[in-house]
Order: sequence, then structure tokens, then C-alpha cells
Amino acid sequence: MRKSIIYFGLLASMSLASCEKFLDKTDPTATSFTEFFNTEEDLRRVVYSSYVDVFTSVGARGLLFYLEDSKSDNAYSRIENDHHQRIANGNINANTTAFLYYYELQMKHLGRLNTFIANVDVPYVEDEAVRTKFKSILEALRVWHYFKLTSRWANVPFHLEPANMETALQPAKSKEEILETLFPLAEEIASRLPENEYTSDAYMFNKYSFKALTMRYALYNGKYELAAKLAKEIIESGKYQLHANYADLFNYKADKTNKEFIMKFDMESHNNTATNSFRDLAPQYRTGNGQSYSVPTKSLVDSYWTLQGRPIDNCPLHTKQEYELDPKLNRDPRLKASIFGQGDTFYGDKIDIYNTASLFYFENQRSSKSGYWFKKFVDETDAFKSGGNMHFPLLRYAEVLLTYAEAQIMLGQVDDLAKDCINQLRKRAGLDMTVADVKLGSKTQEEWVNLIRNERRTELAGEGIRYDDIIRWRIAEQVLNQPALGHTRLVNGKVETLKIEDRTFQQHNYVWPFHENSLRVEPGLIQNPGY
Repeated sequence: MRKSIIYFGLLASMSLASCEKFLDKTDPTATSFTEFFNTEEDLRRVVYSSYVDVFTSVGARGLLFYLEDSKSDNAYSRIENDHHQRIANGNINANTTAFLYYYELQMKHLGRLNTFIANVDVPYVEDEAVRTKFKSILEALRVWHYFKLTSRWANVPFHLEPANMETALQPAKSKEEILETLFPLAEEIASRLPENEYTSDAYMFNKYSFKALTMRYALYNGKYELAAKLAKEIIESGKYQLHANYADLFNYKADKTNKEFIMKFDMESHNNTATNSFRDLAPQYRTGNGQSYSVPTKSLVDSYWTLQGRPIDNCPLHTKQEYELDPKLNRDPRLKASIFGQGDTFYGDKIDIYNTASLFYFENQRSSKSGYWFKKFVDETDAFKSGGNMHFPLLRYAEVLLTYAEAQIMLGQVDDLAKDCINQLRKRAGLDMTVADVKLGSKTQEEWVNLIRNERRTELAGEGIRYDDIIRWRIAEQVLNQPALGHTRLVNGKVETLKIEDRTFQQHNYVWPFHENSLRVEPGLIQNPGY
């Protein structure tokens, strides 16, 4: 790090003529501090690498947002080294590799960002607006890292400038103190970002996409007034809208043409490297492609309410058991759009998870232990290809609507806009609005809370949101202290359900442990209680 700081200082004194002699940059993902850094294109490369290394890499399965639900009751991860399985089943301690992996990754990139931000005025870029844009994006990425760190570990080292030996030894700051700095800082950064999405580099933060991220973490941290304010600003901007067809958002019919994706994981964000969502999520197929790395659980399937917007255990039309045995029966259409399994057709073949001769057989190594698969981000067009070109949402306009509604519910101020936000999602999904309209009748506070929590779960299933939700709602002790289950059927008149694994969650698991290696090299860290 010291060499790079000296280098940046030397670079500042060089003439414009000498800038032309700098080496060409051939590796767009390079993040070494010894990289030459002197033009607008260099600034863009730094920002690009800051995204791809942590947020938009198609090859790092431990970071892919669409596998994150495997940490929660929504899904099961069959590969332990993807870092989701042990977190979900509770087999964790201070030596669990996942905690070193995630913590080191965040801290490493924070160090890089601090150095780049401190030297962002060194490159010769005459247009101040360009410098301001790239600096603001880098600062926004730094805020994102700290939001993630405090969500997982609470109290962490906090630096907004390059660390030296003295500052690196300072004790961690409290989560509350960090957030008191982050939220006002985030709003100030947003004010400096361009209002509109960029013609190219659309994945980079603009004013409203960063407001949407800040909104998310305001909600996560119980700052409901701020979350509602930001959500309303985004709604009133008119820049985003729900796509007409829910299912089409998650395949090639609308992944590139919708106006719903606010934070984007597009092809440009990872240099057009082939995407792997078919391989990661789909069943094994004739080509061998399809790994079932993350598969839905019975808990998620059962969470989809009925076509009339009622829980399956509180519907006068059918019994809970009838709904459990037939997930296609009178259900919210988002279930069919998001998940498929027994009896469905996949690339012309009928799925039979109990047929030992079938690739779909649930006990096959690369099959689904639950008997279900995610349909989101699985397009059969990719079945015979080595990869795809899918665009993904890191944050959708639907989440903005859900956030406004939840924030107002938690404030006890369920206004017409909050109700309309929920109704927009239900109507788009295809629910029977003669019954599912939330403006019909009255609801208690508990009923509103249950409704909005389930609406988030089903609308955003498989999009990496659920784990944060069960942590912030403090319900992980309920939903992760029971076995992960799969498909249910009748055998000789007896109900049988596939069991995947036992799971446990203890109260101290709401905050992650620091890995023993981190404690050894950072004397300012204090292990979180219970580990």
C-alpha cells in the first residue's frame, strides 16, 4: 500500500505530455495499486473492478445474489463450499471459512476504495463533472460495503481514508456510530450523482439507484421514516415502473427491456462474460449442464398464498393439506413463475423426482433434494449452451413499493399510497383483486405485518433478500430451528415429505463471528458474544 501512495504522489507532479507514455491497461479486472491511473478510462476501470470483484462477478458463487436465499429458510445449498449451507443449518463457529471469506473480501476492497478515493483527483481529467461522478460512485460503493459489514458483524473497523499503522490498530466502532455517519453521507453522495441512468455502464450508481440502496438499508436498520422518504422520492421520480408480466422479468423475454430493474447486474458489469444462472439453478439435463446448487424448500412453496390473497392454512376453499399436496391448486401465480417441480415440464420432459431412471430423481447428486427448482433466471434457451447473457436485478422497483408499504406499516401510518403499493404488486401478479385488494376491510397491526412480510417473501423469492429479512425481523430462531423439507405426497394414504437436513439457529447467530484469523491480525476486533 505504501508503494502505491508514493506512486500516486509522483503521478500528481507529472506533466500531461508524460501521461501519454503510460502503459496500456489490458486487464479490465485488475485492482492492484501499482496499476497506472491517469485518465478518465482509468477511473472507469477502477469503478468497474470495484463492482465486478464483489458484486457482479459471474464466477464467484459465494457472492452471487441469486444463491443468497440458501442461507435462509427459502432454499438449500448442496455445496458446502459455496458458504451458504452451514450458515443455514447452524453448523458454524469462529473457524468457519465463510466468515473469513466474506470479511476479508469486504475489508480488502474498502482498503482499495479508500486509496482510490483519496487519489481520485490525481488522474488528468479536465471535466470536473466526470471526476465528481466517478468519485461519488466510488464513495457509494464504500458505503455499500459498510452497510453489508454492519449487517453481518455489527461493530467493525471504520475508516474513510487510507489506513496507516496507527489507525489500523484502532478499536472497532459501534454499528450505531457507523450508521449515524453513513446515512447522512449516503444522501449527500446521492445528491452529487447524475439523475439518469448512463447510456453505457448502466450498472453504475446514479442518484436514484443509490437512493434505492440507501432505502434498503434504512429499512433493514429500522429507520422507517428515512426508508419511506427515499421510497416515495423514487416513486415520484417516475423513472421506474413495474413490468407488465412478472415471469418475464426473470428470463430473456424482458430481462433487458424492462424499466423495473434499478440496480443492474448486466453483461457490461462483468465484461460480457457468459452468465451461469442456468447452470447454477436448473436441473441436470441431457448435456450435463444444470447443477441445482440452490433449490427451494417446502417452506418457501407453502408461503405462497392463494389466488385470493389468503394464507393456505386460512382459506375456506381448500384444506391446508390439499394445498401442500398440490402447489398448483388456486395459488398466487408468482409461485408458478418462480418455482417448478414434480409434474412440471422442463425442456419437453416431464419431471418425476421419484423415478430412479430420471436425471430429475431427487437422490441424484446433482438433482434437487427438495424436489423443487427455481424458475427465476432459468431460461431453457441456455440448456445447450456453455453460458448465457442474462441481465439480473440487484434491486427492483417492486422492492421500493414493498419498502414504502412496510415502513408505513411499522410507523403505524398505513396510508392510501402504502395500500396502493401492495395492490400494484398483487394486481401485476394476477391475484383475484375482488378479494385480494388490501383496501377491502380492516386489518390489525399484526395482520398488516404478517401480510407485508409474506408479500416480500413471495415477490422477492430467489433474489437474495430473505436472509436479511429473517435476521432483521428476529424470526430466524423460529424459521431456522426446524428441518429443511421438500416435496410432499401421499403414499398409501399417508402423507410423506422429503427431508433435506436438520437446522438450528441460536440467538447469538443474529450476528456473525469474526474468524479466529481476523482476530489474530486485527487487535482492535472484539469477538461477538456467543462465539
